[in-house]
Amino acid sequence: MLTVARPDTDQSLPHLGVVGDTYTVLISGQDTAGRYTLIDMYVPPGGGPPPHRHDFEEMFSVLDGEIELSFRDTTMTARAGTTVNIPANAPHEFRNVSGRPARLLCLCSPAGQEEFFAAVGVPVDARTERPPVLDAVEQSAFIAKALALAPKYRTELLAPTGEARA
Repeated sequence: MLTVARPDTDQSLPHLGVVGDTYTVLISGQDTAGRYTLIDMYVPPGGGPPPHRHDFEEMFSVLDGEIELSFRDTTMTARAGTTVNIPANAPHEFRNVSGRPARLLCLCSPAGQEEFFAAVGVPVDARTERPPVLDAVEQSAFIAKALALAPKYRTELLAPTGEARA
């Protein structure tokens, strides 16, 4: 079955606020019989997930801007035009340390990461809309939920997020 995704205009695509970023699921595991998922990531300055690892492959292609990526004991800057593959079970994180938003395509194989984002994120209206800022109580609840659900989605969070957004 042919699947076409238009993240800037297709209102049926889920836009999910997670750790201060907005993740748009372009192609889900339902579209690929579970083989992979493709996620459009809008990462504002200061955004990015905390250190984590998971038992599936993850690949990032930077479309716009740049991110600082830490993989095991190595830190590098990935700019537009760069693709980075993270092997399964490798501890990693990324952060947008620049002054402008970054946009990434994230491919996870097999699929399932999009389900984790749907379980912990909050829906937002557009690909570039930032999630709501959380107060201290909401932040604690978000961290507890993410830590509780991560193992179900084959993910281990290595440090809770300090980001005050869903």
